[in-house]
Formats: sequence, C-alpha cells, structure tokens
Amino acid sequence: MIEKDGLKAGDKIPSERELSERLNAGRSSVREALRALELLGLIETRRGEGTYIRDFRGNQLVQLLGTFILQDKKAIADVIETKHFVERDCLEIALMKNGEKEFSSLKKWVAEHNVDDDRFFGKIAMLADNHLIYRIWQILKDYYHSLNTHEFQPTKEQYLELADALAQGNENLVEAAYRKLRNLSEV
Repeated sequence: MIEKDGLKAGDKIPSERELSERLNAGRSSVREALRALELLGLIETRRGEGTYIRDFRGNQLVQLLGTFILQDKKAIADVIETKHFVERDCLEIALMKNGEKEFSSLKKWVAEHNVDDDRFFGKIAMLADNHLIYRIWQILKDYYHSLNTHEFQPTKEQYLELADALAQGNENLVEAAYRKLRNLSEV
C-alpha cells in the first residue's frame, strides 16, 4: 500500500477504519498490526493528528531482524563476504566515474580526519554514484554491525593507500590495497 500510494517518510497513512476496509481485515487486527509497526519504529501516532510513516533508516529493525536471520555461521560468513563484494564493486564503479581530482580530495579527507570503515566506505559508495548499491551497502553494513564480530580496524595508512591507488586510477593497485585493508589472502 505504501508503494502503490507512493507514500514516504513523513506522510500520513490511512485511518484504522480505511485500512480495515482496504485490507479486508478486522479493525482489531489492523490496530494490533499498527501497534507492532509502531514498536518497531516504522510508524508514529500523533494524538489527534493520525499515524505517519517514520524515516526508519537508522532504527533497530536491522538488528532485530538480524537476530533471527543471522543465527548460523554460514549466514554470518555470507554477510561478511557479500559486504566485501559490494565494497569492491563500489570501488570499481567509483574508479570508472571519478578522476584524480575526486580521489585526491578523498586522500586529503583521510589525512585530515579520524577515519573509520563506515565513513570511508560511505564516501566510496557516494563516489560510485549509484543509489541502489549505496542502499545495499548500508543494509549490509547494518547487518555486519549487528554481528558484533569485532573485526580488526584498518589503519589510517591503509585507507590512505587505498585512496592513493584510486587517485592513480590503477585497478590492480586498488584491488591489492583493498585486500590488504581487509586482510584478505590472494586468490
């Protein structure tokens, strides 16, 4: 219904009565579903105004779902592996769409700031300029954080090395710097 009606964060959703009619469901069932959605942080009820869709990008839904989905070692390994594949794709796309100017700016940013993985690869995903791959990366990142793997944190020098490889426009150097940053063995 959200997709069909073109609703987005901040928009008002239909009343319980209208939802009940449109969904051909009892009002008590609709009320219970709305309460569950509110507990998940996906909607909010404003007394006297109605119910609105929340911007839920930063909420705990991923962690909640992660506790059910990420129960076995294979699923956990798959999240980590997929995150790495998406990061490499972001690097490759960013390399195709940007030049030395953008990557020199990235190098300068790395040199001047405290850099962590989320911020660095968030910038790479933005340079890739592909909204879908950026959203996929964000979701994988959130699932990854819900794992609490405590994987080692790359050094500033490793981020600088990767940014430098991007600035040089050399795909092989980028791949080698990424493998080093992620402590991945050669295949």
